[in-house]
Amino acid sequence: MSLFKARDWWSAVLGEGEEFDQGCLCVGDVDNSGTGHDKVVVGSYMGMLRIFSPHASKAGEGGQAAVDAQLLEVQLRDPIIQLEVGKFVSCSELLHLAVLHPRKLSVYSVSGTAGNVEHGTQYQLKLVYEHNLQRTACNMTYGPFGGVTGHHSLCIQSMDGMLMFFEQDSYSFGRFLPGFLLPGPLVYCPRTDTFLTVSSARQLESYKYETLAVATEAESRQDADLPVKTGGKRLTPDWTLVLGEQALDLSVPTFSHSSSSIFVLGERNLYSVRDNGQIRFMKKLEFNPSCFLPYASVTDGTTNLLMGNHNNMLLVYQDVTLKWAAQLSYVPVAMRTASFPELKGVVVTLSSDGHLQCSYMGTDPSFFSTPKVDAREADYEQVDAEMKRLQKFIREVKSTCVLQSSKLTVTVQPPLAVTQDQFILEPMGQSECVCVSACVWFPCSPTQIKTLCLNLSSPVCHHLSLSPPLSLSLPLSLSLSLSGVPRVLQSRFCLPLVLVCVPSSPAKNTKFKITVDTNQPPVNLNSVFPEFAQKSEDKEGNSLAFQFLSGARVTVLASKTSQRYRIQSDSFEDMWLVVKELVQRFERHFAKQGVKDFRNSFSGPLPLQEYFLSVDHHFQLRVSAQQYQDLLSERAVQFRAIQRRLLTRFKDKTPAPLQNLDTLLDATYSQVMALAEAAEENRARLEEAFVRLRSSSHLLVLLLALWQGLTPDQTAILEATLLPLLQDTPQLGWEESCDAAVSHLLRTCLSRSSKEQATSLAQGGGAVLGLPRDTERLKKHITLLCERIGKGGRLTLASETNAQQQIPATVHSLVTPGEWRRAGRRDREGGEERREGRR
Repeated sequence: MSLFKARDWWSAVLGEGEEFDQGCLCVGDVDNSGTGHDKVVVGSYMGMLRIFSPHASKAGEGGQAAVDAQLLEVQLRDPIIQLEVGKFVSCSELLHLAVLHPRKLSVYSVSGTAGNVEHGTQYQLKLVYEHNLQRTACNMTYGPFGGVTGHHSLCIQSMDGMLMFFEQDSYSFGRFLPGFLLPGPLVYCPRTDTFLTVSSARQLESYKYETLAVATEAESRQDADLPVKTGGKRLTPDWTLVLGEQALDLSVPTFSHSSSSIFVLGERNLYSVRDNGQIRFMKKLEFNPSCFLPYASVTDGTTNLLMGNHNNMLLVYQDVTLKWAAQLSYVPVAMRTASFPELKGVVVTLSSDGHLQCSYMGTDPSFFSTPKVDAREADYEQVDAEMKRLQKFIREVKSTCVLQSSKLTVTVQPPLAVTQDQFILEPMGQSECVCVSACVWFPCSPTQIKTLCLNLSSPVCHHLSLSPPLSLSLPLSLSLSLSGVPRVLQSRFCLPLVLVCVPSSPAKNTKFKITVDTNQPPVNLNSVFPEFAQKSEDKEGNSLAFQFLSGARVTVLASKTSQRYRIQSDSFEDMWLVVKELVQRFERHFAKQGVKDFRNSFSGPLPLQEYFLSVDHHFQLRVSAQQYQDLLSERAVQFRAIQRRLLTRFKDKTPAPLQNLDTLLDATYSQVMALAEAAEENRARLEEAFVRLRSSSHLLVLLLALWQGLTPDQTAILEATLLPLLQDTPQLGWEESCDAAVSHLLRTCLSRSSKEQATSLAQGGGAVLGLPRDTERLKKHITLLCERIGKGGRLTLASETNAQQQIPATVHSLVTPGEWRRAGRRDREGGEERREGRR
């Protein structure tokens, strides 16, 4: 904040709810009074035109000063974009007011008639001539185009990049700017008879008036691919200067000692350019500017600038040196200097909401004095007593915040629920006001959850879609505030299996089968799954079938003579939830009976080929999604090209046949819509395939853990390797992420030798992940991963070598899966050599 403030000489608030911008302020002797004193002309987007003759405000006048200074107020029909004062009428040396509307240019004369009563002079606004525009206007500039003297011409820039030239009450010609995209500021330089603008390419461009006059007539925009029309030259800029940022305003001062300067206000920089396009200086700004105005300097060879910014500051620069800073009460969007009868060199500023102020630089003395600091020595006894008091308060707060006996109950309501899980957490004290918010995450695709509500005073309701979830285990997090102290409670609970499936009749012939072994006698399946026992067809408990809501059916068969259990289904992915639930319920069942050495196992072989079917299906859908994306891009480019050709035909003054371009446009549009619908359908199938791929990966990890007896830490590493992503994206997919993770394990903890591991660790880094050409490399790496784990490889994140040992075939038949012992180095090397020879 500046120490100085802009001294308010005269101010007014214009209207209510009106908007103003950069071109809505103009200063000049618009009524041709002959005194040389300026009037302030303001126009708004609401079409309100006001003219003021400010004078010094007296104490206590307030809003009466603005009323007395207002000469004229007229409501025009169209919004006012820009105002200019100049010699716009032929055969007249008087100044007139040019008003630019979106579709019209009007030139008015302002005249005053002396009154015979106390109201004084009466001012009138009279229309001299107007031009109806064929294109929407953006801004305008004026000057003695072509070096003429005695009058000014007008140039209007349209929103589509056309420069329209008017010489008094007649239209001269129009030209399209090359490579136009968005309109920028426009200014005329009378020294070189050139027009300056900043294009959407963020470069300053200069066009000579003579070049514009002889260029191709702008009856219709020319396509860059079409040949140039005869009768003129292609319009090219005289010189360009790359700015690298969009310009907010341009200004060409006309005072003598700055005769070769062009000033450009950018978003972050201020540029001073010579007439030939060379940079004179550049000033980097540490703020966001809003407007600027160069004015005459008392020092030769320099230029003074007024600049406003979005920090409500009015800054005065002499070239690149900051000379003064003053505080305003608003952000200025337009700025001018004016001379009034009582004061010259007044700064006139206008805000976007209609605050008009005439101010000058100055200061108001501040009567605030800094209080004297009492520099007394610290009383250590008092500090020690305060510390003890604070520590006592902290201990009391902690003791009152101890959780004592609250209970959190999670239930699933009927008719699906037949069980409920309850767990007790340490609760809060009594008579305490607690604000509780709860968050629940469900481990499945977001599209699989229709409604998920949590209410601590009523059970949790989960309405699932027709796709089986990946897991029935839910994490629950409660964040609460007790006496201003935040607390977080976390726990997990499991939903019942009956929530996602119902009992069904067992299936005899299925495509996929998995056998799980135990080291305990066979048990009755009805006792393991009591919620399905009542509706089960097999009362002996040797078979049980689960019908998922998605339609898949999974059958569990128990052997009568051995400790084996077979899980079979026509869908490989849907077996994952049943296998996991079976293993967990076996562990809880035998733990209740006091069996401590119970163990589940899987004797193999691993269902890699069935797993690779899910991998290939998911990969093919990703390839299809990429192909749809490429086809959509091609058709979109074709559609836009046809639109450009049709637009050129429609804008041409000479009617020409469309040459079936309209038919081609309709056909291309139909293709784009069909491709978009196919791409959306493929995206839905891809999401479903990714969920099924995750289920297959979970099942493979579980079978590997049962096969080799992996610890929970090793199982977690394997899950992170085969399930690296929770969501598939076009930029990063499962295939490349999984391949990178598997390759890392094969080069580190599962490497053949310490030399290979050291080499891989020294290399580091890798190629950029992208969609592979096929899945052969990934499937080869996953197969090799399973082989090395099966030969005793130890999964660890440590950097030291974990050399794997080969088990002889004779020993392989004697040991139980998951309890292999490492053989000698010679057997391992021989096994590796034999395996490489078979390959």
